[in-house]
Amino acid sequence: MNQGWTYHNQVNQAGAGLTLLEFYAQRYRHSSGTEWQARIETGQVTIDGRQATPDTVLKQGQNLAYHRPPWQEPTVPLTFDVLYEDADVLAIHKPSGLPVLPGGAFLEHTLLHQVQQCFPQGTPFPIHRLGRGTSGVVLMARSQQARAALSQQMRTRQIQKVYRALIGPEQTTHPLEKQFEITQAIGKVPYPELGYIYAATQKGRPAHSACTILQRRPEATLLAVTITTGRPHQIRIHLATIGYPLLGDPLYVAGGQPQSISSEERSQPVPGDCGYWLHAFSLQFIHPTSQERVKVVSEPPQPLKC
Repeated sequence: MNQGWTYHNQVNQAGAGLTLLEFYAQRYRHSSGTEWQARIETGQVTIDGRQATPDTVLKQGQNLAYHRPPWQEPTVPLTFDVLYEDADVLAIHKPSGLPVLPGGAFLEHTLLHQVQQCFPQGTPFPIHRLGRGTSGVVLMARSQQARAALSQQMRTRQIQKVYRALIGPEQTTHPLEKQFEITQAIGKVPYPELGYIYAATQKGRPAHSACTILQRRPEATLLAVTITTGRPHQIRIHLATIGYPLLGDPLYVAGGQPQSISSEERSQPVPGDCGYWLHAFSLQFIHPTSQERVKVVSEPPQPLKC
């Protein structure tokens, strides 16, 4: 069991006029209205530090808090390997299955929490994220100067990231060039329970992935993918867009859209579901102090090796 957590919100103009129950049921659809009502009635949700009823009408500027009691988090791999370390920078290998940051069912079973346990004095700050099911290099800053410099490099696309990805065997009706690029825009689309999800959409933000076939196998195709933009789930969406979803991807299907689950017996897949093959193989950055170019490589799992 973890120690529980308190989630904070401030009522904005859009939230003013809603009841307390409407606010949570509409904004956080991972739980039903009945569940939110029970939480409010048992005092787990407060307004400006005071308990309230589900039908309390909200005013702009009020501070809301949901005091989530301790819960048992899903079992995930809790170890990581240090690939590079100095006074300013830390680069580690994240295993598949371990979330980078808290969210949903995960609070302490995250990479950030595990790093905090190992570096209690000045916990390193992640410069970027990897999906829960993605393994490989995660870059972290160990000082404010390094955080500012590396974040700027990320914004200006000076950090080069190369991934290994496994897709299905090459289709005779849809062969792939040795090298190809994908520029499908990525943005938010409506999605049950979560409210929205990232997918291929012409209304999204520009995205660019450069792909090279490393190995053609009877049962799969191994790719190296360099991304110059960092949209959420970019590689998963881009490869699905061209008709080659990642092998084992439980969410994205051909076209770059989330698959639809019609049976009431199955829950909708979510971005944090694992099963796909994607690995952050290498990352290059300019060291914030020495200004030298540094390259960090993470050994991929066997299916993603050449």
